[in-house]
Amino acid sequence: MDLNAIWFLLVGVLIIGYAILDGFDLGIGSLFYLLGKTEDEKKTLINSIGPVWDGNEVWLLTGGGALFAAFPFVYATVFSGFYLAMMLVLFGLIFRAIGIEYYFKSDDDKQIQGLLGKMFFIGSFLPALLFGVAVGNVVVGIPLDEAQNYAGNFFGLLNPYALCLGIVGLLGFLLQGSTYTAIKTEGALQKRAVGFANTFCWSLLVAWILGGVATYLFAPHMFTNYSAMPVLYALPILTLVCMASIPFFLKAAAYGKAFIASSLVIATKVLTIAGGLFPNLVISTNTEHLTIYNASSTELTLTVMLIIAVIGVPIVLVYTGYVYYVFRGKATPERQGY
Repeated sequence: MDLNAIWFLLVGVLIIGYAILDGFDLGIGSLFYLLGKTEDEKKTLINSIGPVWDGNEVWLLTGGGALFAAFPFVYATVFSGFYLAMMLVLFGLIFRAIGIEYYFKSDDDKQIQGLLGKMFFIGSFLPALLFGVAVGNVVVGIPLDEAQNYAGNFFGLLNPYALCLGIVGLLGFLLQGSTYTAIKTEGALQKRAVGFANTFCWSLLVAWILGGVATYLFAPHMFTNYSAMPVLYALPILTLVCMASIPFFLKAAAYGKAFIASSLVIATKVLTIAGGLFPNLVISTNTEHLTIYNASSTELTLTVMLIIAVIGVPIVLVYTGYVYYVFRGKATPERQGY
C-alpha cells in the first residue's frame, strides 16, 4: 500500500470518527422537540452531550485539515464548489453551539430560551441533512472546468440522487442520536428514545436499499470495484446485518450494544462508499476525475504528515476515551451535569 492509499484510508477513518461521535450530537439536536416533551427532558438531552459535543467536532476539523494537506486539489474543488452549502453547515454548527452553551443561562427569559432551543434544533438538522447531500454529489459526479473548479451552481447540488443520500445520512444520525439517548437517560424519555430508534432503524433499512438501487441507476461506476473484488459486498451486507440486530438489542434493553451496532452501521456505510470510489475522490461528469494520485500533495508532505498522525492520533483516542469515561452514567437536568 503506497502513501496515497494510506492517506485515503486515514481520511476515511477521520470521517468515520466524526460521523459516529458527532452523529449522536446531531441526532439528538434534530430530535430535540420530538424527544424532549418537558423542560427537564430538554435539559437532560442537552446535558447528555454537553461535556463532549465540542470535542466531537475536533474530528471534523482534523478531517478537513488532513484533506487539505493530503489532497489539496480535492479540498479546493469541494470547498469552493460547495461554498454556499458549506456556509449553511457552518452557520448551523455556530447556531448549535450558541444554543447549547446559553440554554441554561436563559432560565429567567423563556422567550430567549425557546429561541436557543430552535437554534439547537436547526443547527443540528441542517448539517445532518447536508453532509449526506454533499456525499451524494461526490458519488454521482459534478461538472468541473479545465481548472478543476466546480462548474455548476448551488441548486444543481440539490439533485434527486444527492437528496436521496442526504435522507440516508439523516436517518443514520437520527438512529445514532436515539440509541445514545437510550443509554444516557431513564424513564419516559428513555422509552421514547427506544421507540424512535426502532422507527429510524427500519426506515434506514428501507432507505439504504433504495439508495443502493438509485446508485445502480445513477452512479453505476460505483460498482466497478465491487465487480472486480466481490469480497467488498461484505461491507453493505454487514451494514444490513447491524441494522437488523438493533431492534433485538433494544427489545433486550441492551442499549449499549444497540449504540455500538448503530455506530457500526455508520462506519460500514462510509466504507461501502469508499470501496466504490477508490482510487477516485471526486467524480467528474465531464473531465478527468480527481484521484488520490492526481490530487495529492508531494511524497515528502505525505510522509511528514504520516509521522505526525502516528504520534497524534493515539493521543487523541486516549483523551477521547478518558473524557467519555469521566462523564459516564446517566444525564440529569441539573446544570452541573451528572
